[in-house]
Amino acid sequence: MRLCSIASGSSGNCIYVGNDNAHFIVDCGISGKKIEEGLNLLDLTLSDLDGIFVTHEHEDHIHSLGVLHRKYPVPIYATKGTMDYIKGKKGMNNIPDEMFRVVKADESLNVSGIKVLPVKISHDAAEPVAYRFDDGKKSAAVLTDLGKYDDYIINSMKGVNSIVLEANHDIHMLEVGPYRYPLKMRILSDKGHLSNDSAGQLLTCLLHDNINHILLGHLSKENNMAELAYETVRMEVNLSDNSFNCSDFDLTVAFRDEPTRCFDV
Repeated sequence: MRLCSIASGSSGNCIYVGNDNAHFIVDCGISGKKIEEGLNLLDLTLSDLDGIFVTHEHEDHIHSLGVLHRKYPVPIYATKGTMDYIKGKKGMNNIPDEMFRVVKADESLNVSGIKVLPVKISHDAAEPVAYRFDDGKKSAAVLTDLGKYDDYIINSMKGVNSIVLEANHDIHMLEVGPYRYPLKMRILSDKGHLSNDSAGQLLTCLLHDNINHILLGHLSKENNMAELAYETVRMEVNLSDNSFNCSDFDLTVAFRDEPTRCFDV
């Protein structure tokens, strides 16, 4: 299985997950051209996709969905709440109903030989989910846009080999930054986004002997820096009570507007 962030940040998100037999993207919050360019670096095109998995309906996750579907009709997987919003959005009403595939949290489905598990997350959206992908040998997950984590999240992601994990903001930068107070409170709430500290604390709960790649994603342009996210998460892991440290796996910050290298899960 392979994992690559084509783009990840508050301005747009698109993650590739796949293997030799199946190719997916999680979200399409950037332009179709940039998604195509990212896939081309993997020797793929949009026509190779077996599915688009949508986490939720915010613009930085569905920006090019209508355009992509007009060019390449690919099945779209989303929860009913997310799907209802998408169908009512301008530019999306051209997508035939039969191209939508409803997913439910905690009910796995098999798509082109890969087991996909939607996982409930706490975010201010209609019915948001994260996704875990398992090809029988390795597993990868995309876990962003959650204001909190709990035992349910930890258990759902237990044993995953590679993960795109949200490290959205530095709490101090957010508190003194330019955002209006209501937006700051939204981001800090249980339905907002994970801070760097929380990302590190969650990661310590997920570490195991066979974890290999962690991509820190969905960084805020205004309230975070790549070096700060990396160092904060690294410190949380290295100072934790468990036996792991950051030299045991690959820790990388996903880029906002360009692809990372492709990771072999």
